[in-house]
Amino acid sequence: MGKGPNIETGELIEGADCDHDLPFCKGLDAGGFLGLPCAVATIAHTTCNLCEAMCGLSVTVEAGRVKSIEGDKEDVFSRGHICPKGPAMRELLEDPDRVRRPLRKRECRTFKEVSCDSTLSEAAEKIAQLQKAHGNDSVGVYWGNPVVHDHGTVLMSQVLGLILGTRNKFDSNSADANPKLFACDRMYGDMTSITVPDIDNTDYFLMIGANPLASGGSVMSLGDVRGRVKGIVERGGKLVVVDPRRTETAQVASVHIPIVPGTDAAFLLGLLHVLFSRGFVDETAVENVATGLAELRAAVSPFSPERVSKFTGVDAATITRTAIDFGSAKKAVAYSRIGVCHGKFSALASYLVEAVNLVTGNFDRQGGSMFPSPAIDLSAVARALSVGGSGRFTSRVRGLPEVGGMLPCATLADEMEGPGQGQIRGLVTLAGNPVLSVPNGDRIGRLLPKLNFMVSIDVYINETTRHAQLILPPRPALARGHYDLVLHAVAVRNTAKWSEPVVLPDPDTKDDWEILQLLSKEIARARGGVSKAAAAALDRFGNMSSEKAIDLLLRLGPYGDNFVPWRKGLTLKKLKASPHGVDLGPLAPGRLRKVHKPNHKADLAAHDMLGDLRRLENEMSRAREGLLLIGRRHVRSNNTWMHNCHSLVKGPDRSALMVNPLDAAKTGLKDGENAFLTSQTGEIMTKVKVTDEVMPGVVSLPHGYGHGQAKDTLRIAGNLAGPSMNSLTDDNVVEPLTGSAVLTGIAVTIKPV
Repeated sequence: MGKGPNIETGELIEGADCDHDLPFCKGLDAGGFLGLPCAVATIAHTTCNLCEAMCGLSVTVEAGRVKSIEGDKEDVFSRGHICPKGPAMRELLEDPDRVRRPLRKRECRTFKEVSCDSTLSEAAEKIAQLQKAHGNDSVGVYWGNPVVHDHGTVLMSQVLGLILGTRNKFDSNSADANPKLFACDRMYGDMTSITVPDIDNTDYFLMIGANPLASGGSVMSLGDVRGRVKGIVERGGKLVVVDPRRTETAQVASVHIPIVPGTDAAFLLGLLHVLFSRGFVDETAVENVATGLAELRAAVSPFSPERVSKFTGVDAATITRTAIDFGSAKKAVAYSRIGVCHGKFSALASYLVEAVNLVTGNFDRQGGSMFPSPAIDLSAVARALSVGGSGRFTSRVRGLPEVGGMLPCATLADEMEGPGQGQIRGLVTLAGNPVLSVPNGDRIGRLLPKLNFMVSIDVYINETTRHAQLILPPRPALARGHYDLVLHAVAVRNTAKWSEPVVLPDPDTKDDWEILQLLSKEIARARGGVSKAAAAALDRFGNMSSEKAIDLLLRLGPYGDNFVPWRKGLTLKKLKASPHGVDLGPLAPGRLRKVHKPNHKADLAAHDMLGDLRRLENEMSRAREGLLLIGRRHVRSNNTWMHNCHSLVKGPDRSALMVNPLDAAKTGLKDGENAFLTSQTGEIMTKVKVTDEVMPGVVSLPHGYGHGQAKDTLRIAGNLAGPSMNSLTDDNVVEPLTGSAVLTGIAVTIKPV
């Protein structure tokens, strides 16, 4: 005898062992479903989807509620590692400020709960009306960073984009990853051919503008982040971090090299100059895997360490020593991330990182930069959904280029404000908060109320979604199935894992896949027809569950059965039977599979990349004065949307402006006092933290704060100190090859309040 659920209420009742044939009655021993247990407590295994580390979680569920969350020591990828964000998934699930039912805005600008089906129909009708009256481009979309952390959202958001048929599509990649993707496209012929460091086997790791101990890894899914990063040094290797700030990762590194923000391309050119001049380039070996070596050699020859030293703030001897150490190492790898992707020369710098690995023979080999081999072929998925490429069209107002079919977010405000055919009159946001995430976000906040219509798919009424007429909340992560479609494709080890829902969803709710699927169908119906590509995508995914889609993609992947039963390959059923994940092995050479240039050779002399050197030389000749602003991350934060969790924001204030003691003395600033920080775009007031963690001439403010305008709906976040950094960034300053926002090295002045 034990406890079983009341079929009508779901509550546990005494008296009989459960034999109901209901999904939430099945425990781990009955098909591997991680739903509500009928016993007093059950441990479920899932994956944290809050950052790129893909940490496995052990979740204790009792009477239908999450009681505790710990790291899953048997997880094949994360090996028990967990950061403070993992346990906070319980707070996200139970947050009283989380939107649980669809909302419609009333005339008094408050929201009223409505049914999901009626909201979907209303949204589709409004969108169709705008597009019929003003053209497809009159409706814009903005996809936020959490989109890549859910397989259903990744897939079905692309279908919705095809259904809408608008060129006005924007996403967070243009404030984050596009320079890296663009560089891979130019170097390897496909923006999904992304190399990652073979961190488990390298002897020398050169890390530029990255802080995985705070970020959890980025375009480099780690799992057991601290163990893998520290493991380099512990096994006798060397970790060198190049960053304007002595970050958490720099603090455990062998060497920290401070650098002037935004000068990474010049630093890398100095490294390449030494590598060529000191004989660390095996030309015969390189020409077997790449073209353009002679052109690259000629291009870097003017950039000696002595020439780039003053511009970068790194002395010539350090540049020379770093290049020699890298070239001498048996297995070395260079890697850059968001600090590089935020600079004025972000695409060029990202390209040069790939070049450093290539010319030293550290490309596509153990311990160097390698291509993952995920269970689902992301490149094939991208081709099926018409994602990829760049420069096929430009934005209407400023002529900025698209990357992967998406326009730069730095021109979103222009497209809302600029009159004429194609002006954005309606907007669909998905898990995004451009008011805080986009450069000069205050301008976005002023324009959103002027739209004819706005619908947001989001779990919070935040600084952006408060302007929407309709809000459609998806189920929280613990109440839906999960597969890391994108992150497995940039992981440092090949694994695969499916996570079942841990708790039952709220009534009358849908997951992201279902919301986007139904909205796509409703818009197609209301429009009376869509393009052939959109119709084909809707036909392929429109009547399929997200689980079926993942099973299909697994079967068609490199480890799948390809629908041939005797192959006994990987299927969703087999993943469900392995709740800790499946280990598919270490990284392996993949050039012939992933390089799509002629003869599968990488291109070291892409004309637009090397052509950008002239712009860099012009920048190097300019005088630089004043302070430069950089952002920063913290392990307890995640962009703009996790500040409503008490466990993550408690403790010391982490929103203060870091100022070097030398600069504080010059400007009369004192630790703990307030100061005005001013840029060309705006002015904010912030608390000052005097610390030598930042190099002289540099100040640092974290991204993602500034929640005061949503204090009634985000009651914890709204009462936090800290301004929005993007009140100071300029949406008119972009990296020209990709249109990516320049969010580091912002010229600012500071004075005491």
